[in-house]
Amino acid sequence: MSKPPSSRAYVPFVSVENMMALIHHFGIEQVLTLLADEIEADFWRWELFDKTPRVASHSSVGVIELMPTSDGETYGFKYVNGHPKNTREGLQTVTAFGVLADVDSGYPILLSEMTLLTALRTAAASAMAARHLAPKGARSMAMIGNGAQSEFQCLAFKAICGIDTVRLFDIDPEATARCARNLAGRGLEVVQCRSGQEAVEGAEIITTCTADKQYATILTDNMVGSGVHINAIGGDCPGKTELHRDILLRSSIFVEYPPQTRIEGEIQQLEPDHPVTELWQVITGQVAGRTSERQITLFDSVGFAIEDFSALRLVLRLIEGTEFYTELDMIADPDDPRDLFGMLERAKR
Repeated sequence: MSKPPSSRAYVPFVSVENMMALIHHFGIEQVLTLLADEIEADFWRWELFDKTPRVASHSSVGVIELMPTSDGETYGFKYVNGHPKNTREGLQTVTAFGVLADVDSGYPILLSEMTLLTALRTAAASAMAARHLAPKGARSMAMIGNGAQSEFQCLAFKAICGIDTVRLFDIDPEATARCARNLAGRGLEVVQCRSGQEAVEGAEIITTCTADKQYATILTDNMVGSGVHINAIGGDCPGKTELHRDILLRSSIFVEYPPQTRIEGEIQQLEPDHPVTELWQVITGQVAGRTSERQITLFDSVGFAIEDFSALRLVLRLIEGTEFYTELDMIADPDDPRDLFGMLERAKR
């Protein structure tokens, strides 16, 4: 008689339905705060991780990427795409899933949807960076680009940085109206603006998050005054930028992983040796972040695998003892590990 499969044959899987239930169980602002703290904790041990620019397959309509990393004990990767044309076809611009595995055995220990989780971790990472770079006491943020990421950004900056006012603008007024409706009753003053210029007026933090895959200037130099923090999250592939080059030249630039950001971020507009600061060095106190009231700080965020690793590991902890996952029979587990064929034969009906 065959032995039942071992516990390692079953891998916890967090579906979209269960991810939504998990978020509502803890509350979205609490999840965003936990994510920011988890990401920051991993930035403290940045040097332990394997690091490589994401493996990207570009096409004329988008990009498909793999984002791997390991801290020596756990391995993680994310599959993610970016297809701006998808919204015109009723599809998501970004979809994703991720895996965690045990380095010692190579066995997977978590499989999860990451379309929702990427939106959450992107927002959490933005606000975590702003916690170190934005003007102290900042209360107002301009949110330029009101697509699928916008509400997550606004709630993350509220929960983590304490902003109380968001100034929304999108070239599609319907997108702005939808974002405003979704944020209603969440403790934010929401101002719908008719232009990017109007949105940045009085804002201490400026977040840009648009999806067009082209060199398109969202912020011109005259729109950015001294003392602001810019959270540039839309530039995530070659040929995709949002800020005028002169803004970059006036700013102190902070990045996740320079070899990746120089390919995909705003700084692709600059010389390859233009000085930038790695965010982990600010978090660990090795390098100063904001040093004056008039300084323009720019977080040129393109997303990095360590942030996804942090998010997956948090999810693995949060689902423990809950019903917010399904056990998938993913790993062939024969009685004799050398007799995989025999296992197949015994399964004949």
